[in-house]
Amino acid sequence: MSSRLPDFPWDRLAASRRRAAEHPDSIVDVAMGTPVDPTPRVVSRALASAADSPGYPSTAGTPELRAAAVDWLERRFKIRDLDPESVLPTIGSKELVAGLPLLLGIGPGDVVAIPELAYPTYEVGARLVGADVVRTDVPLPDGATHPKLLWLNSPANPTGRVLGVDELSELVGWARDVGAVVASDECYIECGWDAEPTSVLHSAVSGGSMASLLGVFSLSKRSNLAGYRAGFVAGDSDLVAELLAVRRNLGMMVPGPVQVAATAALVDDDHVEEQYVRYLDRRTKLRGALKHAGFRVDHSEGSLYLWVTRHESCWDTVGWFAARGILVAPGDFYGPGGSRHVRLALTATDERIDAAVSRLTA
Repeated sequence: MSSRLPDFPWDRLAASRRRAAEHPDSIVDVAMGTPVDPTPRVVSRALASAADSPGYPSTAGTPELRAAAVDWLERRFKIRDLDPESVLPTIGSKELVAGLPLLLGIGPGDVVAIPELAYPTYEVGARLVGADVVRTDVPLPDGATHPKLLWLNSPANPTGRVLGVDELSELVGWARDVGAVVASDECYIECGWDAEPTSVLHSAVSGGSMASLLGVFSLSKRSNLAGYRAGFVAGDSDLVAELLAVRRNLGMMVPGPVQVAATAALVDDDHVEEQYVRYLDRRTKLRGALKHAGFRVDHSEGSLYLWVTRHESCWDTVGWFAARGILVAPGDFYGPGGSRHVRLALTATDERIDAAVSRLTA
């Protein structure tokens, strides 16, 4: 493993996975947020219709895809006055998250600020370019080294925390004052349960200006398209143009058939509503069973995760679940502040969620 990178965290779960797999009714894997429900037919049909695609796709994205993204942002989140030229498709959102510091020209001596508890790829992207990483959920104090890039994530992975408009506005205002780009990872923005998520691109947060703001969006979770690798970034037109120029030189292109499928996914709301109901039902069942088993559920107002604790080392809790055939993610995967929590994903089939509930309430 390169010294520039942390160890791949999921390798540390191998022993717990083996233990959980020994359960007579087989393992319930709620450690990773990998969609398991069928890809919507409206999307798979669109993919098949575009299968004859002999030429290179456009890095900028088709006009249809960019227009669909703009319409989706306005229809679902009341984000207005966004130009299609301010949208850029990405090969899923993870590659954009990992590559954004490189694409923005960030390097050694620069600082990237990430949430206190964070998706590990934010740190990986910073370390790949030799930048320093600061973990913070609040504006840094006066005198601190100012970051070139500030990552936000709401609804959050792993905690499910949803940042309110005032919190987002404060962070955006501070970032603009110190000259930082704000990248808001909003891949779970359609998964709000106890709170309504707001995009950083909404005028109530942005003040009516997209300057220095990037919203990062994914179709993996909301449309069960993790295997398609379809996402996009939108916001500040100058920043998007800079990203496009670099990506064109690197040949970073979303496959043509995937762009057609992504367009179909963004136009159709019905499959999203159906999936929302599935996840809400699983969340209700699993949350109740966890409380019955003596766990406290913290945050978890949104996203596809439940963030729970029983006030012990997260690895002790991982072992407790594994003994019952349930694999969960230790909180310290996401930062030192998660050392007494574990994360459970809602991305398991109804049958496996029911099995977990049965084991937790026995």
